[in-house]
Amino acid sequence: MAAACPPLLLAALLLAAAAATSALTDDVLALVVFKTGVSDPSGRLATWTEDDDRPCSWPGVGCDARTGRVTSLSLPAASLSGRLPPALLRLDALLSLALPRNNLSGPVLPNLLAALPRLRSLDLSSNRLAAPVPAQLFAQCRYIRAISLAHNQLSGYIPPAVTSCASLVSLNLSSNRLAGPIPDGLWSLPSLRSLDLSGNELSGSVPGGFPRSSSLRQVDLSRNLLAGEIPADVGEAALLKSLDFGHNLFTGGLPESLRRLTGLQFLGAGGNALAGELPAWIGEMRALERLDLSGNRFAGDISYTIANCKNLVEVDLSRNALTGELPWWVFGLPLQRVSVAGNQLHGWVKVPEDAAMALRVLDLSRNAFSGEIPSRITAFAGLQSLNLSSNSLSGQLPAGIGGMRLLEVLDVSANRLDGTVPPEIGGAVALRDLRMGRNSLTGGIPAQIGNCSSLVALDLSHNSLTGPIPSTMGNLTSLQVVNLSQNKLNGTLPVELSNLPSLHIFDVSHNMLTGDLPNSRFFNNIPDSFVMDNSGLCSSRKNDSCSAVMPKPIVLNPNSSSNPSSQATSSAPSNKHHKKIILSISTLIAIAGGAAIAIGVITISVLNRRVRARAAASRSAPATALSDDYLSQSPENDASSGKLVMFGKGSPEFSAGGHALLNKDCELGRGGFGAVYKTVLRDGQPVAIKKLTVSSLVKSKDDFERQVKMLSKVRHHNIVALRGFYWTSSLQLLIYDYLPGGNLHKQLHECTEDNSLSWMERFDIILGVARGLTYLHQHGIIHYNLKSSNVLLDSNGEPKVGDYGLAKLLPMLDRYVLSSKIQSSLGYMAPEFACKTVKITEKCDVYGFGVLVLEVLTGRRPVEYLEDDVVVLCDLVRSTLEEGRPEDCIDPRLCGEFPMDEALPIIKLGLVCTSQVPSNRPDMGEVVSILELVRSPQDSAEEELV
Repeated sequence: MAAACPPLLLAALLLAAAAATSALTDDVLALVVFKTGVSDPSGRLATWTEDDDRPCSWPGVGCDARTGRVTSLSLPAASLSGRLPPALLRLDALLSLALPRNNLSGPVLPNLLAALPRLRSLDLSSNRLAAPVPAQLFAQCRYIRAISLAHNQLSGYIPPAVTSCASLVSLNLSSNRLAGPIPDGLWSLPSLRSLDLSGNELSGSVPGGFPRSSSLRQVDLSRNLLAGEIPADVGEAALLKSLDFGHNLFTGGLPESLRRLTGLQFLGAGGNALAGELPAWIGEMRALERLDLSGNRFAGDISYTIANCKNLVEVDLSRNALTGELPWWVFGLPLQRVSVAGNQLHGWVKVPEDAAMALRVLDLSRNAFSGEIPSRITAFAGLQSLNLSSNSLSGQLPAGIGGMRLLEVLDVSANRLDGTVPPEIGGAVALRDLRMGRNSLTGGIPAQIGNCSSLVALDLSHNSLTGPIPSTMGNLTSLQVVNLSQNKLNGTLPVELSNLPSLHIFDVSHNMLTGDLPNSRFFNNIPDSFVMDNSGLCSSRKNDSCSAVMPKPIVLNPNSSSNPSSQATSSAPSNKHHKKIILSISTLIAIAGGAAIAIGVITISVLNRRVRARAAASRSAPATALSDDYLSQSPENDASSGKLVMFGKGSPEFSAGGHALLNKDCELGRGGFGAVYKTVLRDGQPVAIKKLTVSSLVKSKDDFERQVKMLSKVRHHNIVALRGFYWTSSLQLLIYDYLPGGNLHKQLHECTEDNSLSWMERFDIILGVARGLTYLHQHGIIHYNLKSSNVLLDSNGEPKVGDYGLAKLLPMLDRYVLSSKIQSSLGYMAPEFACKTVKITEKCDVYGFGVLVLEVLTGRRPVEYLEDDVVVLCDLVRSTLEEGRPEDCIDPRLCGEFPMDEALPIIKLGLVCTSQVPSNRPDMGEVVSILELVRSPQDSAEEELV
């Protein structure tokens, strides 16, 4: 018979069993309460029920095999929403808590780490957590080793107490709204290996104090507002493998201590204001695989010692002031991606016979390279993108291009190439983007172009191509953008072009084409600007007269009023059923029965002769003034005081006379500040000229120049570049890049269903505009006039924000002037414009952006006037959502071809941006983070800790 258990031991066992049972019951209750505290639309928690004694078989729940206690809770991307439930604090045996990629909101629980003393890993990334990070969160870190609160909406400062978390190995607070400085002592955490603070609004200088004993492997401080110099002792952290300081406000040079990081694999410092020469000691960083120093002010030659970095895969030195020749190691190392675009490199592009063949992307654009394109470059069989645009390359395009079967992008535009488009181009079957515009190409468009079945964009404009457009282009069913303008093409447009379903730009203006347009929805509604100056081209379906396609130019006085009565000679009759009739001078003379008409004709003829005579004389004159050749004659114009200034590259003269510069037939549109016209520079580049109509409000000449030169420094992918300006006391012109895709307003409200923007295009436009506005705000520029007509599209459909910062040209920022002059489109104007006591800030742009978002998604105008009602878009969308009909907020032309899980958060974002209270609207940087999260939520699996 077994010995009896001692009473004291038996009592202890019973108490332990009771305690374990009680704790297990607490875990069940805590999880059930957690379930009731969140919304679970996908039913992931359906099997969680209080009837179970043990939760260990529930989805997302893990238990200790010995005690049965809940030790892990993992519910990634479970569609959970609601505030973070306090019931989590009762799971005091938790080792790991992972709830990433949900819709959880509210603040982070302040005592989360204190209540879960055993917690090792915390992942709440990619939710909607808001409010400042609680100061007491890190007060009792204990055993925590990994924390990720990335991709939320957290604000405030990083609590200094985080530096007491001695066990911390990984800290990720990226893509939030955190501001203020980086806490001192962060680098001294003994176990810290990975730190990601990117995508916030952190400011101030980066503290030094990197210890030699540091365990750091990865540091990412990119996309903040950090300033000053990069810490001189950063190289003391000898174990670093990835270091990213990119897209901040850093100045100075690269600290020499970096040369000690012989194990560093990625160095990112692009998008700052770093200067000086590229240090030769970069070659000592032998493990380097990726180097990004783009968008700085580095000067001098590119060091040959970089060739010592034998593992380099990617190098981006673009947008600096580098000089000298292209270094040999570009082709000598097994590099896959190289960009030196936007520098001052010159000389020949030499490809050695023993070149490595690993290149996938090569961008040498916007430099001063000369000579012929080396035929050896076609030996790079794996090349996917080749950009040689905006150089001084000459000769012919190598025929071997056709053998590059993986080539997707080829851009050789804006060079001095001659010869023909090689027929072998048809062999590049993967080509999606082919750009050969602004060269001196001759001959015809080869029929083999029809073999490039993947082609999306084709630009052969501004050449001397002849012959017909090949019918084989009708095979290119993916084509969206075609620009064949400014050539000598003849014949008729092939009927096969009507087979192109995705076409939204087809510009054949300024050629010698004849006959009818193809019969398709696109060509039946093609803008006249795409077919102008083809005297024999017309459309019987539009009842167009061939002679009316390109009216004979009439010189207009740029200082004349925009009142139609003052432009009677060029205005169409107001009755919309009457056809616009523009008569040539010879016709006017033939029918001139009245003396007034005859005098007008003679006056115009005299002015045109004077324009031509002065244009010939001006070719030899210095290009510091815009002479009367480019303006209509007016006693108010003081040509001697006129000043033309061009920024950067570009000819300071225009290729045509006054009739092309400020001709009503070249007018692109009108706004609160004035009219915009299209013209062409001497080098063949089209530009848009804005003639300001606020002369009485414009600042003095010096202030005007100062402000315009400041705006000229704005350089961003999603912002229209200011190229130059012209000044007299009575006339001011601003010169911008010309964008062929028109404006967003026309794309949204004037396109047919077949030509309507797709969901992806709309999303890209919203994100691009947000990025552009973020850039402006980071540089202290408020737009004041954001609306769909001020969002322009380039040939690829990329959005670019225009008309920015013009309010600063006025002597005083009067909100009533702004509301009447600048904010002329009702519906976009923030409510604070109506209140004298509320400060006008960047938040007024956020309001206009919110309206724009709703306009893009719904396809409706910001304000619509019905027979007995006025519909405000913001109110309509808000009420529709409240009624539970989110699908009714989407443009019906999308026909269900959109993901509601992307559309719904963007609709809500638009409504938040249009809050009546400015402080309730997010910053544009926060908007970008939210949109990027919606577009591509990050899968951040729990990092394995050692």
